[in-house]
Amino acid sequence: MDIKPLKLQGTCAIQLQPARDERGHFLRSYDETIFLKHGLATAWVQENQSVSTKRGVIRGLHYQRPPHAETKLVRAVRGAVWDVFLDLRLNSQTYGQWDAIELSDQNLTCLYVPKGFAHGYCTLTQKTVMLYKVDACYAPEFEGGIRWDDENLMIPWPVEVPVVSVRDTGLPRFRDFRTPFV
Repeated sequence: MDIKPLKLQGTCAIQLQPARDERGHFLRSYDETIFLKHGLATAWVQENQSVSTKRGVIRGLHYQRPPHAETKLVRAVRGAVWDVFLDLRLNSQTYGQWDAIELSDQNLTCLYVPKGFAHGYCTLTQKTVMLYKVDACYAPEFEGGIRWDDENLMIPWPVEVPVVSVRDTGLPRFRDFRTPFV
């Protein structure tokens, strides 16, 4: 497992390192000792799975407000996504900035996103399955989001005709957002 910081403080790409033989491979997708060594959260309380049947599905940008803010460990177990995360931490040097990384069942990369970020992704394949470990239980009354196609964020989603939920098209723009994250 190789952990590399990304450009937004606290985010990391985690390259999984499978042991391969003629049968396939075996890998660790999480190791508490390695995470603790890198100062990463280890108290996962929930694991979620998301299935998208079509290419071009955009989910997000979602977050949970304190005290139910979530750190996430995200990976694609089938297919591929272009994963986007937006810094919502007011006192962060990268507040309002986003970054993105491709996660796939081929590149075996995980994404670590700390509390204080909005998160979303676009499926690059059909039949995409995502797994998330989170360190806070889902609390629907504390969920929020930022509109995925906000013209001020200028996120170049890799799809011309996205499949987006009604809920996500109604999320506020970043300029109208008041962060609960300090």
